[in-house]
Amino acid sequence: MQRRPLLLMLAAAPAVCGAAAPLVFPMHDPGRESHWRYLLALMKLAVERAGADHEFLESQEPMTQARVIRELAGRTGRLDLAWTMTSVDREQQMIPVRVPVDRGLIGLRIALVRREHVDRWAELRTLDQLKRFTAGQGADWPDTEILRDNGLPVQTGNRYEVLFDMLRKGRIDYFPRAVFEIDDEAAGTLAQDLVIEPHVLIRYPAASYLFVRPDRPQLAADLERGLEAAVADGSMQRLFQRHFGDLITRHRLAQRVTLTLRNPLLPPATPLHRPALWLVL
Repeated sequence: MQRRPLLLMLAAAPAVCGAAAPLVFPMHDPGRESHWRYLLALMKLAVERAGADHEFLESQEPMTQARVIRELAGRTGRLDLAWTMTSVDREQQMIPVRVPVDRGLIGLRIALVRREHVDRWAELRTLDQLKRFTAGQGADWPDTEILRDNGLPVQTGNRYEVLFDMLRKGRIDYFPRAVFEIDDEAAGTLAQDLVIEPHVLIRYPAASYLFVRPDRPQLAADLERGLEAAVADGSMQRLFQRHFGDLITRHRLAQRVTLTLRNPLLPPATPLHRPALWLVL
């Protein structure tokens, strides 16, 4: 059955004749339903707190991360905004709204592994031990460069779906996923015979922002004003807790062995000095 476009009405005021066309964001990825619902709610909250009037429309065309960046970086692209992990290069191509939408949760990674290999992870304590295993990641994902910069072996796939097969067939040893991705993925058909590894947390400083096309500075200003207001009044933190609090507890993130990596892609302007913007386990 053909999917109907999702028109997200984020303004309290009704649409009027002559109103601007809806702003287009990327089609959401399979396996990220919970995170997607949170981001839609956060966009609505930002617009409400900013007192702005915007309508947003989900694209109906699947796109890789690289394609999203190309469409968003150009003034004639098919997208107006997107959410993605920041990097120096991305901040040069697009307008970043420098409030981490998931409070740094995107930098907390747990892994899908083959069921018969769970026990080997129970004894893992150091980064050097992790270097014995090969991770799988997308060819155009920032995480690939982060893992390799920390000396971790990585095999890449051109398509997200292929990585699950690579793990099943032993071409890779683990598939690190953001904490908010892994439950939906583990429950899906792609992850058949794979399980969530229960012992180790891979953590690196990372910020996922809303990025806006270069010719939409007013949209970026509205979103930043609204998100900052939501941080100041605590409503963003409460929204985050409603969507992710149970997940953080269920996966025992604070009790896992934590392996901390450096992130060479993190821009200097990342607001690491503002604790109110980040999750503390």
